Amino acid sequence: MYKVFVNELPLILTNKVSETANGEYFLLNQESIQTAIKSLKKKKLEEAYIYHPNHEEILKKFTQEIPLIVAAGGVVTNVKGKVLFIYRNDKWDLPKGKLDKGESIEDCAIREVMEETGVKELRIENFLKTTYHVITNNGTYTLKQVHWYAMSTEYEGKLKPEKKEGIVKVKWKGPKKIQKALQNSYANIKILFEGE
Repeated sequence: MYKVFVNELPLILTNKVSETANGEYFLLNQESIQTAIKSLKKKKLEEAYIYHPNHEEILKKFTQEIPLIVAAGGVVTNVKGKVLFIYRNDKWDLPKGKLDKGESIEDCAIREVMEETGVKELRIENFLKTTYHVITNNGTYTLKQVHWYAMSTEYEGKLKPEKKEGIVKVKWKGPKKIQKALQNSYANIKILFEGE
């Protein structure tokens, strides 16, 4: 099962027919996928399901219908145990960005965190998870796949928001402030902090 977010609402790619509660099923073809995404964007549905019997094939077939952008980012912790957040588009987010041609996903994650926040001396601790969300790119729906890594740093220098990427603030946040930030964040970001 894959959870793809469309305007914060889940589009679930599944090989099980029994998973639907208050959503609607759609077939895995261009027309059905477009209808499912539009229904979620307009909030006509709370959730939608795309069904395909083969779990291994479902994401591959979905990305044949909707172009895929691969990105990577980090949940960065400093020596004080605080987590690095960015503020963009009136929401708290985590630093991430698009994979460059020929770049490894780990290198992309480190580069993007450095570019968006100014934080250096980053070390990847471990892979966290992959999240998915649909964005509109020049009127076309695109699936953004983000590979998230837990990172640590001893950097205590100045934080520099990457203004040309629309980032207006970069902040280190402790547990209480993280909870507050997550109230004004994205579903994909909240998932990274579940169970903590």
